[in-house]
Amino acid sequence: MEINGQVSGNRVVSIDRMRGFSLLGIFLVNMISFHSPYFYIDPETWWDGKANLFTYKFIDLFIQASFYPLFSMLFGYGLVILRERTLEKGLSFNPLALRRLSILLLIGVIHAFLIWPGDILITYAVCGFVFLLFIGWSAKRLLIAGLVLYIVPNILLLLMLGAASAVDGGEGFSMYDAQAAEQTITIYQNGSFAEVTHHRITEWYKNNNLFGLFLYLITILPLFMVGAGAAKLRLFENVRDKRRKLAAAAAVLATLGLLIKAIPYMYGKTLMTDYAQDVFGGAMVAMAYALIIALISELKRFDRHFYPLEAAGRISISNYLFQSIVSTLIFYSYGLGYYGELSIFSGTMLALGIYVIQLAFSSWWVKRFYYGPVEWLWRSGTYMKKQRFKKGEA
Repeated sequence: MEINGQVSGNRVVSIDRMRGFSLLGIFLVNMISFHSPYFYIDPETWWDGKANLFTYKFIDLFIQASFYPLFSMLFGYGLVILRERTLEKGLSFNPLALRRLSILLLIGVIHAFLIWPGDILITYAVCGFVFLLFIGWSAKRLLIAGLVLYIVPNILLLLMLGAASAVDGGEGFSMYDAQAAEQTITIYQNGSFAEVTHHRITEWYKNNNLFGLFLYLITILPLFMVGAGAAKLRLFENVRDKRRKLAAAAAVLATLGLLIKAIPYMYGKTLMTDYAQDVFGGAMVAMAYALIIALISELKRFDRHFYPLEAAGRISISNYLFQSIVSTLIFYSYGLGYYGELSIFSGTMLALGIYVIQLAFSSWWVKRFYYGPVEWLWRSGTYMKKQRFKKGEA
């Protein structure tokens, strides 16, 4: 079945393309943490040369904090679609969803503690459990609640950061720590697997304590709700009928989002401007990207060119984990041990090269298999039944 070029079979094509596009943005940002102690350094001074400075600023403006919001909205969108299809089959959704999120949580724990501490799957699973309380709401209620939950607490937090900076005179809030950076380089470059794992867990907890949970509940959870509201409105399944409104919305969101993201470069970097850049600018640019992809997906002449992106999006969790496994094997001590050796420009070029390989492999894979390997395990566990895997087999 096809609805205005957006639906193929039982999949919304533009959603898969958005997921595939998100994989690129997430990888480009994550790559900096894969090869360098990103959270302890000043990226504008850590690497020398104009190419590195340009690369950092480009990522900061167009990519940083603009792809995890997109992936978060798509996660909420996907859960609503799953719920509707489950109910159509006469099945109970909540037990199925609890199994699905529990398996995702387990995958995230393995990823965070044994592969890379920047995992997002644990956060998605935990926020997903909370989201189940609201998933049955109407589209309007989900959208309003999601936007209010996102905007109000984050504006209050932004004002608190501004007040704290004013009282402190803008001093004493630097997150940069040269000693921690050198320690991280030493462990990831030369430490044993046990030492690396211990440091991984320590780093994970720094960002996933109770305050981190609070931040996720006012950033990730509301985006689930916005994505869910969009799903109930069939936003990406009837694009042709409202393409002018969506194009205007994309233009406004992109313009405002990029202006907000440019504030630190116009008025100076502080915790307040950085937080506004990520939380508000990033989310607006993410929404603009989603609308632009949906609009372009209406143009059939681009279908062949978009197929690799679509294929990568269909096995997005497998691709996401593959990026972490390959990157940590390149940079950590139990692999090639190149941690701390690459510049941001070189790392970005490496990420682009790996992503191109992923696009080619994904195109090959989805023609032969129904699901990615992780998606197959996830789906089999969710339904407690072995799923079809290779196409052409019974």
